[in-house]
Amino acid sequence: MKLQVVDQAGQAKQQIDVEDAVFGIEPNQAVVHQTLVAQLAARRAGTHSTKTRGQVEGSTVKIRRQKGLGMARQGSIRSPLHRGGGVVFGPQPRDYTQRLPKRMRRLAIRSVLSSRAAEQRLTVVDDLGLATPSTKAVVAMLAATGAGQSALIVTGGTDRMAFMSARNVDGARVVPADTLNVADMLAHKSLVLTVDAVRRIEALWGGERAAKRDRVEA
Repeated sequence: MKLQVVDQAGQAKQQIDVEDAVFGIEPNQAVVHQTLVAQLAARRAGTHSTKTRGQVEGSTVKIRRQKGLGMARQGSIRSPLHRGGGVVFGPQPRDYTQRLPKRMRRLAIRSVLSSRAAEQRLTVVDDLGLATPSTKAVVAMLAATGAGQSALIVTGGTDRMAFMSARNVDGARVVPADTLNVADMLAHKSLVLTVDAVRRIEALWGGERAAKRDRVEA
Protein backbone atom coordinates (compact mmCIF):
# COMPACT_ATOMS: atom_id res chain seq x y z
CA MET A 1 0.00 0.00 0.00
CA LYS A 2 1.00 3.65 -0.32
CA LEU A 3 1.01 6.49 2.19
CA GLN A 4 1.04 10.18 1.36
CA VAL A 5 4.02 12.16 2.64
CA VAL A 6 3.55 15.84 3.51
CA ASP A 7 5.89 18.59 4.66
CA GLN A 8 5.63 20.72 7.81
CA ALA A 9 3.14 23.01 6.04
CA GLY A 10 0.83 20.13 5.17
CA GLN A 11 1.66 20.21 1.45
CA ALA A 12 1.77 16.87 -0.36
CA LYS A 13 5.28 15.87 -1.37
CA GLN A 14 5.26 12.27 -2.54
CA GLN A 15 3.84 8.83 -1.90
CA ILE A 16 5.86 6.04 -0.36
CA ASP A 17 5.31 2.30 -0.49
CA VAL A 18 4.79 0.69 2.91
CA GLU A 19 4.31 -2.91 3.94
CA ASP A 20 0.75 -4.20 3.97
CA ALA A 21 1.76 -6.53 6.82
CA VAL A 22 2.31 -3.49 9.03
CA PHE A 23 -0.09 -0.81 7.83
CA GLY A 24 -2.74 -2.76 5.94
CA ILE A 25 -3.88 -5.75 7.99
CA GLU A 26 -7.32 -6.43 9.44
CA PRO A 27 -7.07 -5.10 13.03
CA ASN A 28 -7.49 -7.69 15.76
CA GLN A 29 -9.35 -5.73 18.43
CA ALA A 30 -9.31 -8.58 20.95
CA VAL A 31 -5.51 -8.74 20.88
CA VAL A 32 -5.27 -4.95 21.08
CA HIS A 33 -7.48 -4.92 24.16
CA GLN A 34 -5.55 -7.71 25.87
CA THR A 35 -2.24 -5.99 25.13
CA LEU A 36 -3.52 -2.68 26.49
CA VAL A 37 -4.76 -4.32 29.69
CA ALA A 38 -1.43 -6.07 30.17
CA GLN A 39 0.55 -2.89 29.57
CA LEU A 40 -1.54 -0.82 31.99
CA ALA A 41 -1.36 -3.60 34.59
CA ALA A 42 2.44 -3.63 34.34
CA ARG A 43 2.49 0.05 35.31
CA ARG A 44 0.94 -0.68 38.70
CA ALA A 45 3.43 -0.60 41.56
CA GLY A 46 1.62 -3.22 43.60
CA THR A 47 2.98 -1.76 46.85
CA HIS A 48 -0.40 -1.42 48.57
CA SER A 49 -0.48 -3.07 51.97
CA THR A 50 -2.93 -3.38 54.86
CA LYS A 51 -2.55 -4.96 58.29
CA THR A 52 -4.59 -7.87 59.54
CA ARG A 53 -5.81 -8.17 63.13
CA GLY A 54 -2.65 -10.06 63.96
CA GLN A 55 -0.42 -7.21 62.75
CA VAL A 56 -1.99 -4.09 64.29
CA GLU A 57 -1.00 -2.84 67.72
CA GLY A 58 -3.33 -3.39 70.65
CA SER A 59 -4.01 -5.49 73.70
CA THR A 60 -5.03 -9.10 73.39
CA VAL A 61 -7.05 -8.96 76.61
CA LYS A 62 -10.74 -9.83 76.20
CA ILE A 63 -12.71 -6.58 76.28
CA ARG A 64 -15.49 -7.86 78.56
CA ARG A 65 -16.73 -11.10 79.89
CA GLN A 66 -18.58 -13.42 77.60
CA LYS A 67 -21.97 -13.54 79.34
CA GLY A 68 -24.19 -11.66 81.69
CA LEU A 69 -23.97 -8.11 80.29
CA GLY A 70 -26.62 -8.36 77.59
CA MET A 71 -24.19 -7.22 74.90
CA ALA A 72 -22.58 -8.89 71.95
CA ARG A 73 -19.57 -11.06 72.47
CA GLN A 74 -16.29 -9.20 72.03
CA GLY A 75 -12.76 -10.51 72.04
CA SER A 76 -9.73 -8.46 71.03
CA ILE A 77 -9.63 -4.69 70.57
CA ARG A 78 -7.75 -5.47 67.36
CA SER A 79 -10.86 -6.95 65.81
CA PRO A 80 -11.93 -5.47 62.45
CA LEU A 81 -15.17 -4.43 64.19
CA HIS A 82 -13.29 -1.75 66.13
CA ARG A 83 -11.70 1.45 64.98
CA GLY A 84 -7.99 0.90 64.55
CA GLY A 85 -8.46 -2.82 64.19
CA GLY A 86 -7.20 -5.02 61.41
CA VAL A 87 -8.52 -5.12 57.85
CA VAL A 88 -10.34 -8.17 56.53
CA PHE A 89 -9.09 -9.39 53.14
CA GLY A 90 -7.32 -6.09 52.49
CA PRO A 91 -4.87 -5.56 49.60
CA GLN A 92 -1.39 -6.99 50.00
CA PRO A 93 1.77 -6.37 47.95
CA ARG A 94 1.62 -8.25 44.67
CA ASP A 95 2.92 -8.24 41.12
CA TYR A 96 0.30 -7.26 38.54
CA THR A 97 2.43 -8.16 35.53
CA GLN A 98 0.62 -10.24 32.91
CA ARG A 99 2.62 -12.46 30.61
CA LEU A 100 1.88 -11.71 26.97
CA PRO A 101 3.45 -13.61 24.05
CA LYS A 102 5.69 -11.53 21.80
CA ARG A 103 3.60 -12.53 18.80
CA MET A 104 0.50 -10.95 20.35
CA ARG A 105 2.34 -7.73 21.22
CA ARG A 106 3.60 -7.40 17.66
CA LEU A 107 0.16 -8.11 16.23
CA ALA A 108 -1.40 -5.50 18.52
CA ILE A 109 1.02 -2.79 17.37
CA ARG A 110 0.43 -3.62 13.71
CA SER A 111 -3.33 -3.68 14.32
CA VAL A 112 -3.35 -0.17 15.78
CA LEU A 113 -1.11 1.16 13.00
CA SER A 114 -3.40 -0.37 10.37
CA SER A 115 -6.48 0.98 12.12
CA ARG A 116 -5.05 4.51 12.23
CA ALA A 117 -4.10 4.32 8.57
CA ALA A 118 -7.57 3.09 7.56
CA GLU A 119 -9.25 5.85 9.59
CA GLN A 120 -7.09 8.58 8.02
CA ARG A 121 -5.62 9.36 11.42
CA LEU A 122 -2.03 8.63 10.43
CA THR A 123 0.14 11.37 8.94
CA VAL A 124 3.58 10.89 7.44
CA VAL A 125 5.88 13.93 7.31
CA ASP A 126 9.15 14.02 5.41
CA ASP A 127 11.03 15.63 8.28
CA LEU A 128 10.27 17.62 11.42
CA GLY A 129 12.95 20.15 10.51
CA LEU A 130 13.75 21.24 14.06
CA ALA A 131 17.28 22.61 14.29
CA THR A 132 16.48 24.24 17.63
CA PRO A 133 13.68 23.62 20.16
CA SER A 134 10.50 25.36 19.02
CA THR A 135 7.09 24.70 20.51
CA LYS A 136 5.57 27.13 18.03
CA ALA A 137 6.89 25.08 15.10
CA VAL A 138 5.38 21.86 16.46
CA VAL A 139 1.99 23.51 17.07
CA ALA A 140 2.02 24.94 13.54
CA MET A 141 2.99 21.59 12.04
CA LEU A 142 0.22 19.72 13.87
CA ALA A 143 -2.34 22.32 12.77
CA ALA A 144 -1.16 22.36 9.14
CA THR A 145 -1.17 18.59 8.79
CA GLY A 146 -4.57 18.25 10.47
CA ALA A 147 -3.24 15.97 13.18
CA GLY A 148 -4.45 18.16 16.03
CA GLN A 149 -2.72 18.63 19.36
CA SER A 150 -3.68 15.15 20.61
CA ALA A 151 -0.98 13.56 18.50
CA LEU A 152 1.73 10.99 19.09
CA ILE A 153 4.81 12.05 17.11
CA VAL A 154 7.04 9.10 16.25
CA THR A 155 10.63 9.64 15.14
CA GLY A 156 13.09 7.19 13.65
CA GLY A 157 15.47 7.53 16.60
CA THR A 158 15.91 9.60 19.71
CA ASP A 159 15.25 13.22 18.73
CA ARG A 160 16.00 15.60 21.58
CA MET A 161 14.94 18.69 19.63
CA ALA A 162 11.53 17.18 18.85
CA PHE A 163 11.08 16.09 22.46
CA MET A 164 11.92 19.53 23.87
CA SER A 165 9.71 21.23 21.28
CA ALA A 166 6.63 19.11 21.99
CA ARG A 167 6.86 18.74 25.76
CA ASN A 168 4.90 21.96 26.34
CA VAL A 169 2.18 21.10 23.81
CA ASP A 170 -0.80 19.86 25.78
CA GLY A 171 -1.81 16.45 24.43
CA ALA A 172 1.24 15.86 22.22
CA ARG A 173 4.09 13.47 22.88
CA VAL A 174 7.25 12.42 21.06
CA VAL A 175 8.56 8.83 21.16
CA PRO A 176 11.16 7.00 19.07
CA ALA A 177 9.94 4.14 16.91
CA ASP A 178 11.75 1.60 19.09
CA THR A 179 9.52 2.41 22.08
CA LEU A 180 6.23 2.61 20.17
CA ASN A 181 3.50 0.86 22.14
CA VAL A 182 -0.24 0.26 22.12
CA ALA A 183 -1.10 2.37 25.18
CA ASP A 184 0.56 5.52 23.80
CA MET A 185 -1.06 5.12 20.39
CA LEU A 186 -4.54 4.62 21.84
CA ALA A 187 -4.08 7.56 24.22
CA HIS A 188 -3.76 9.98 21.28
CA LYS A 189 -6.26 10.72 18.54
CA SER A 190 -3.72 10.72 15.71
CA LEU A 191 -0.26 9.51 14.77
CA VAL A 192 2.43 11.59 13.10
CA LEU A 193 5.30 9.53 11.69
CA THR A 194 8.45 10.70 10.01
CA VAL A 195 9.63 8.76 6.97
CA ASP A 196 12.52 7.43 9.04
CA ALA A 197 10.04 6.26 11.67
CA VAL A 198 8.01 4.40 9.03
CA ARG A 199 11.09 2.54 7.84
CA ARG A 200 12.16 1.75 11.38
CA ILE A 201 8.67 0.44 12.22
CA GLU A 202 8.76 -1.79 9.14
CA ALA A 203 12.16 -3.10 10.19
CA LEU A 204 10.91 -3.88 13.71
CA TRP A 205 7.46 -5.32 13.04
CA GLY A 206 7.36 -6.03 9.31
CA GLY A 207 9.31 -8.17 6.91
CA GLU A 208 8.68 -11.65 5.58
CA ARG A 209 7.99 -13.05 9.05
CA ALA A 210 5.07 -10.66 9.58
CA ALA A 211 3.65 -11.37 6.13
CA LYS A 212 3.94 -15.09 6.71
CA ARG A 213 2.14 -14.83 10.06
CA ASP A 214 -0.68 -12.87 8.42
CA ARG A 215 -1.12 -15.59 5.78
CA VAL A 216 -1.22 -18.27 8.47
CA GLU A 217 -3.76 -16.35 10.58
CA ALA A 218 -5.94 -15.66 7.55
